[in-house]
Amino acid sequence: MHPTPPAAGPREALGLPPAALVGLAAVGLPGAVLRQLHLVGDDGPVPLLLAVGPVVLWIAVAVVRRVPNPFLAVLVTGTLLGVMTVVSHQLLWEASFRGTPPAIGVGPAATVLPRVGAVLGGLSAGAVTGAVGGLVAWGLQRLSSVGRR
Repeated sequence: MHPTPPAAGPREALGLPPAALVGLAAVGLPGAVLRQLHLVGDDGPVPLLLAVGPVVLWIAVAVVRRVPNPFLAVLVTGTLLGVMTVVSHQLLWEASFRGTPPAIGVGPAATVLPRVGAVLGGLSAGAVTGAVGGLVAWGLQRLSSVGRR
């Protein structure tokens, strides 16, 4: 009987240590916070750089480091950014809406549904961003391995 090999840890499965994934995700947080506080608009090169720059970095790291599963590594990174964005948005809720947050009805529970919607939206946005970036990283890694054969 053969011994069961130890289960692969997060570093082996993703190709990067968990702290590196958190750090890569955190690169996108300043852009999210600047948008939440209305310090950056939606048009021009700065918002574009803040939105696309982190994803390009994630893709580059996954491809250059030749992680075993670039799709998964970038997906996890995007999802982590989604979590960070959700937390920052909840903490900056009043400032994000300039003192008049959305409400459904009146009373203390009036902002519960909008906040839940913001959580679901932030998590979804992070995961979708990570999935798209992961597909690009996977494709680039596949293309670069074709040239090595």
